[in-house]
Amino acid sequence: MTAVLMHVEQTFDTLNKTIAALPALPVQNTSETFHLIDIIVKGGIIMIPIALLSLIAVYVFIERYLTIRRHISSDVDFMNSIHEYILNGRTDSALTLCRNTAKPIARMIEKGISRLGKPIKEIEESIEIAGKFEVYDLEKNVQILAVIAGIAPMFGFLGTIIGVIKIFFNISMTSDVSIGTVSAGLYVKMVSSAAGLTVGILAYIGYHWLNIILNKAIHQLEWNAMNFIDLLKSPSK
Repeated sequence: MTAVLMHVEQTFDTLNKTIAALPALPVQNTSETFHLIDIIVKGGIIMIPIALLSLIAVYVFIERYLTIRRHISSDVDFMNSIHEYILNGRTDSALTLCRNTAKPIARMIEKGISRLGKPIKEIEESIEIAGKFEVYDLEKNVQILAVIAGIAPMFGFLGTIIGVIKIFFNISMTSDVSIGTVSAGLYVKMVSSAAGLTVGILAYIGYHWLNIILNKAIHQLEWNAMNFIDLLKSPSK
């Protein structure tokens, strides 16, 4: 039994000496983290137009969103006052209210009131023409988001293609085709594609979101304009 224990001890001693003689393995620096800013910078000069497109998209979306929301706020009190003034024959008060109300429906109704006494068809046409200009003002710059949604991914792909061309050019000059060389250069070049797609997706979402709000605003304008025309056609007028 003693001989067995001594043999085991000798085995462990030999194993410990063997392990100690092995070369030390490199220790990975766990403090190294994935810095997004550094990766974006490595994306190349193509990141500059992508960044500019993103700033333009954010500005256009916020500006149009606030403008449209402000213009489609509730018009119930305004229309009730207009109805009351028209039914009581107080067209001057109705015109004053329209001029003091900074909303598309107010400018449309003002056009109609200014033509009272003329055929209803002519009043309808004047309101419709004014409405088209108001809708045009509401839609102003919204198409920019659609353009950005289309060209931002293209800029991203262009940056990636340029990066891949540089990688293969360097390989042709150095004959270094190791996976480390290729992957090290390629992963940073894919950043431009990811950035372009991100900006394009956000611009696409913003464009369609604004269109949904715009459709609501247009329907509300049409509804109020129709009610005004019906008021003019009513026998009590």
